[in-house]
Amino acid sequence: MSRPSSRPLTLPARPAALLCALAAAATLLPTAAPARAAGAPLTFGACPASIPRPPAPARVECGSLSVPLDWKNPTGPRIEIAVSRVPAAGTPAERRGVLLVNPGGPGGSGLPYAVTKRAKLPENVRRSYDVIGFDPRGVGRSTPVDCGAMGGLFDSPGADPVPGGRAAERGYLASLRNLADDCAASAGKVLPYLSTEQTAHDMDAIRAALGEPRTSFLGVSYGSYLGAAYAARFPHRVGRMVLDSVVGPWDWYDFDVIQSRALLRARDTFFAWTGEHAERFRLGRSADAVRRAYVRVRAGLAAHPPNGFGPAEFDRAVYRALGRTERWAGLADGLRAYLTGGSVDGLRPTAAFDSPESRNYEAANRIVKCADGPGPAPREILTDLHRTRRLDPQPILTGMEASTCAYWHHRPARRTPLGSPAAPPVLLVASAHEPVTPIEGARRLREVLPGSRLVTLDQDYSHGVFASRGNGCVDGTVAAYLVDGVVPEADVRCAGPGLPGAR
Repeated sequence: MSRPSSRPLTLPARPAALLCALAAAATLLPTAAPARAAGAPLTFGACPASIPRPPAPARVECGSLSVPLDWKNPTGPRIEIAVSRVPAAGTPAERRGVLLVNPGGPGGSGLPYAVTKRAKLPENVRRSYDVIGFDPRGVGRSTPVDCGAMGGLFDSPGADPVPGGRAAERGYLASLRNLADDCAASAGKVLPYLSTEQTAHDMDAIRAALGEPRTSFLGVSYGSYLGAAYAARFPHRVGRMVLDSVVGPWDWYDFDVIQSRALLRARDTFFAWTGEHAERFRLGRSADAVRRAYVRVRAGLAAHPPNGFGPAEFDRAVYRALGRTERWAGLADGLRAYLTGGSVDGLRPTAAFDSPESRNYEAANRIVKCADGPGPAPREILTDLHRTRRLDPQPILTGMEASTCAYWHHRPARRTPLGSPAAPPVLLVASAHEPVTPIEGARRLREVLPGSRLVTLDQDYSHGVFASRGNGCVDGTVAAYLVDGVVPEADVRCAGPGLPGAR
């Protein structure tokens, strides 16, 4: 589609400071331990073997930065934040500064993301920016947290995540309380300090350590929430900010409820799509027929979970599949394989759910959400559960991580501030129909970021849009903003791919 007329946004840029060797482990340092002051120059060296290498001549470098555990107490205990950098590929004249990136979560590791996301960015963006990744505090190599058993979250098979009846509901609430207790016991003193607001301060420390007057930022999913928090605290240090697949400015629990309802709509679309391709998937010729097949699969797994694969594991697989349409065919094939032969191989994820990386992700996810604002009351959780079940008796509650905040040991008094009228224009990017971060979030966040523009990919149902969906209209609009500061005069709508064919 044709792009609206646009105006340029100028941004000063200056070279980053040089960097040296990666600090060993991300450990909590005592108050008296020697450490660099936040804002001191970073040093970059070799990366851990787990970090992918970009194709030559590009290179990735890694380092670490010492920051206060609590930014309100800068002389107190300190932690290490792991940072990665892929330098800009262009000439000095092309350089626009640094582009900090975050892949989402909360709990996603950003250290490798500087390499993997950069590989998908338009060439002129790669030439213009040093792409900077980092593991947010509590994640990966930045003082990783663990919540132990997490109230049975890693049991195999797990308890049915959709409780039916009062006894099951009491058990569900008890598991949330146990999860909160496990996090308090395992995370200890760091528990209150893994909030998005504290991470926003870490981002600014990275900016200062790189010698940059401003930082540009690309945040996807939870990364959009983190970017909005940075804009609230440091509006005058924002360069060009792109927030993709946007989390709205709600309490985390309210967002989780909104997402759970969007997942029902996406699943209905999946049922109808599968029915339209009945010859390929053989699950029925209508959405209702496919729904009945789906319910038979879940009921069968609940009655006799093969090799530890029960309804909790099934719901996690469905949650993951609904977020990207290229996974729909695999989900439909997995449903048919179970119904015809009892196999769950097509539904089971390739990576173990209880791997160290997954345990860290799940722990950091809950801890960050519960540190970002007040949690719900237990009765609110049950009321919303009943309302959701009236919409559909078999909901998907996998994304309801903030429910455990009802029993959190360090409940904050206020919500993390988001957005600022003092921030420069921000570009929001959204898929019209994806369920993981429904487009309502982008529309709401725009209200606290005056002057921002919304780029919508119409006829699209997948999470993650810019440099992800291969859409020239989206990628061109965002690249023009990042490289040349071109802010669209109005919101942009791009023609999307529609639903996939049956492969």
